[in-house]
Amino acid sequence: MKYKELGNTGLKISEIGYGASSLGGVFHSFDEGRGIDSVFAAIDAGINFIDVSPYYGHYKAETVLGKALKQIPRDKYYLSTKVGRYGEDGKNTWDYSAERVTRSVYESMERLNIDFIDIINVHDVEFADLNQIVDETLPALVALKDKGVVGHVGITDLQLENLKWVIEHTPKGTVESVLNFCHYCLNDDKLVDFLDFFEENGVGVISASPFSMGLLTERGVPEWHPAPKALVEACVKAAEHCKAKGYPIEKLAMQFSIQNDRIASTLFSTTRPENLLKNIEYIKEPADEQLV
Repeated sequence: MKYKELGNTGLKISEIGYGASSLGGVFHSFDEGRGIDSVFAAIDAGINFIDVSPYYGHYKAETVLGKALKQIPRDKYYLSTKVGRYGEDGKNTWDYSAERVTRSVYESMERLNIDFIDIINVHDVEFADLNQIVDETLPALVALKDKGVVGHVGITDLQLENLKWVIEHTPKGTVESVLNFCHYCLNDDKLVDFLDFFEENGVGVISASPFSMGLLTERGVPEWHPAPKALVEACVKAAEHCKAKGYPIEKLAMQFSIQNDRIASTLFSTTRPENLLKNIEYIKEPADEQLV
């Protein structure tokens, strides 16, 4: 396992990280015991970065992950979770107020069975008034950092332009890391266009979803996937092509996603230990250039 510096945080995190969204049943139902075993398998394989959110499964992912973390020494991992996006009674909710995000941090620590969060992120800033993120949300999280409750502060979003805007409108060093998804994978590498900006501002970069939320898998996308029909169909054909070559598209997707050393870590999610170990085996080999 390779480890890379995350911006100026001083954290050296594994080139692949464990995304715990699957522990919330986001993609499909799962066996909780096997989900917990997948966390153990990740740690045993050298993965030292875990990302979660109260939004995933409407608090379920944090709760299940917390059951695993109770049994793992705290010095074995860095933990990232989020504030601002939640779910109540099966409905999505958003609240980026200083009061709510501060309370959210303590609630997350209780569910996760920990007393310190390494990275706290503002979740999906596109759903907020970006001025509120700058003027209220981030200062509240920085205050928690000053108290020693959290180690570092970051932001997440699908839209790279939003991440850039927030960084440009806050004092340098406020935002220490960004988490962006679906923009460094086989079908989309837009993240590359923003790497210079992030580096110039000392911001570490984490990429998520090397499989583009199911697009780059033989199983295919969940019903809620936002990709246009033409892209879904193209990815189905690509998966079939790779399968015919005896080279699973998941393998190619993983190999592509970790090839850029300017990206500190790439998150992927699974509740199956065997899938986790298979993906780790994938990245030990160079990608087939003819397929890429």
